[in-house]
Amino acid sequence: MKLSKYDVILERLKEHDLELVRNHRNSESIQQTMEYREYITPEMQKTWFRSINNNHNFYLLIHYQGAKIGLVNAKNIQWEKQELESGIFLWETKYYETFIPAIVSLMITDLCFRLFDWDAVYAHILKSNTRAIAYNTSLGYELCEGQENIENQLYKLTPLQFDKITGKLRKALSRLYPGHEETRFILEPEDFENGLARQIQPIVDMALTKLPHATREEKDGSVIYTF
Repeated sequence: MKLSKYDVILERLKEHDLELVRNHRNSESIQQTMEYREYITPEMQKTWFRSINNNHNFYLLIHYQGAKIGLVNAKNIQWEKQELESGIFLWETKYYETFIPAIVSLMITDLCFRLFDWDAVYAHILKSNTRAIAYNTSLGYELCEGQENIENQLYKLTPLQFDKITGKLRKALSRLYPGHEETRFILEPEDFENGLARQIQPIVDMALTKLPHATREEKDGSVIYTF
């Protein structure tokens, strides 16, 4: 499974990249932004991967200009309720103050709201992580009721609020990347083998009818949606 937009590619995490993610996840700069802060061993990482490598969790490596720079997730997916939680961390700190985090968030959230046609996306953010709070609220996330005194707070984003907030951002990005505003969502052969495609393809095909300029094509065993 892949998503691509502008110069960014999001690719579903595979076992051969577990050590890369583990090493960065264990760094002090990343640990301090997470609820779980203990050292993660290789075996713990493999156990974790086995627990999330399913149709209820999408963990995607962030590729930019040929380098792997971070990880974004859409986890705890509840297909019937049409809800999930999303989070992102970059280990390449030089991209913190660029458009890259915003592009990644647009990509994963557009997937939920446009191709999945969902009602809400959630994010847990530590109360002390002021950078993440500022970033997520800039995208339209709002603190959920009763979360003021909780350390790991729950935020909610709706399609209406997301589109309202990100309108100016989309215009700025279209000026930076003229003619490259489309997003490509790719279901690869392995997604058909592991059952992921069977789970989400009917949902995406239905949502596609509401997107006037969206297209679907099959190539080399993959299905490519452009929207």
